[in-house]
Amino acid sequence: MYRNCFYLLFSFGLFFYVTPVSAATLYFDPGQAELYPGDTVVVAVRINTDVDECINVVDGVISFDPSVQPVDISRGQSILPLWVEEPTIDRVNNRITFAGGIPNGYCGRVQGDPRLTNELFKIVFQVPGLRIGFGDVSPTSTIEFTDETTVYLNDGEGTPASLLALSAELVSYPTPGETTRNEWSRLISADDATPQQFSISLVQEPTVFSGKYYIVFNTTDKQTGIAYYEVMEEPLSEASKFLWGRTDAPWVETKSPYVLKDQSLNSTIRVRAVDKAGNEYVATLIPEEAVRSLSLLQITIYGAIAAGVVMVGAFALVGFHWYRRRRLQRTEVHEDEDQEDGYEDDDEYEED
Repeated sequence: MYRNCFYLLFSFGLFFYVTPVSAATLYFDPGQAELYPGDTVVVAVRINTDVDECINVVDGVISFDPSVQPVDISRGQSILPLWVEEPTIDRVNNRITFAGGIPNGYCGRVQGDPRLTNELFKIVFQVPGLRIGFGDVSPTSTIEFTDETTVYLNDGEGTPASLLALSAELVSYPTPGETTRNEWSRLISADDATPQQFSISLVQEPTVFSGKYYIVFNTTDKQTGIAYYEVMEEPLSEASKFLWGRTDAPWVETKSPYVLKDQSLNSTIRVRAVDKAGNEYVATLIPEEAVRSLSLLQITIYGAIAAGVVMVGAFALVGFHWYRRRRLQRTEVHEDEDQEDGYEDDDEYEED
C-alpha cells in the first residue's frame, strides 16, 4: 500500500503497465573482491541510465550468500533523497530490501564529471573470522538483484524501464591473510563532518495519530550516513538546568515522525542526528505555545526582579535620607557646642 502511494507521488498519475522502452543498469561496485576471514569490504549499489532518459523510483531486492554477512548500510552519498523503505537487512532470508525515489528524476552522471554520482547506497560485507566446514575450499559468494527489482522512468506514467541487473562475486578464502582488511573502519575514521543542518516541523492532523501533535524531521550525512536520531522534550520549568547538553540527558532514540509526549507544547523540542562516525547535529524547535508561556514566565521573573530592585532602591533612599539627617543633626550639635565654648573664652578674655 505504502509503495503504491509512493509511486503515485512521483508519477503524478495512475500506473499503467506498458512495454519497457528504455534500459537502466543496476550494478555493484566492486563487481569482484577477494576476502579473508575477518575482512570487511564496502560494496556500492549503483545505477546507470540510458542517454536522454531519466528514472525516479528504484524498488529492489538483493540476495546474498550467507558465507558473507552484511553488517551495515550507508546512505550518505545516495542520489535518492526520499525512501518509502530504507535499505533493510533480512538475515533470516538472506536479502536486502529497499525502495527509494528522487522527485525530479535522475538522468545519469553529468557528462565530464569524473565523480561516480550514481550511488544508491553502500553495503558493508564481512567474512566471519572463524569458519567451519569449508576446508581448503574458497567459496564464491554471489550478490545479485532478484526478479522483484524494478526501476521506473520519470515520464509521468510510471513506466517500468528495461532493466539490466549485474551481480557481484566475493571470493572468501578459508585462511587469514597477512593483514585484516577493513574498508568500513577507514571510511568512518575519515568522517569528520557533522550531519547536514535541518529543521523540525510541528504537525497536527485530525486523522493522524488521533489528532495528537507530532514532529517530522530528516537530514543527510554526506560521508558515512545517518546512524540514528534522538529526541528530547525539555519542559520550560527545567530550561535553566541545561539538560540537553549533559552526558546523562534523557534522549530517546526514535524515527520520524515522532508523537510528542508533551501535548501541551510547553517544552523545548530537540532532535539530535548522529552519523555512523559519531558526529552529531542538534536541531531545536520552541512551539508558539511554549514561546508565549516562556514570555509570561520571563515577564513574571523580570517583574519580580524589577520589584525587588525598586524595593532595594527605596530602602537605600530612605536609609540615605536618614543617614543624611542624622549627620546634619550631629553637625548642628557640634556647631552649638563650639559657639558656647567660644562665648566662654570671650568672657575670660574680657576678665583678663
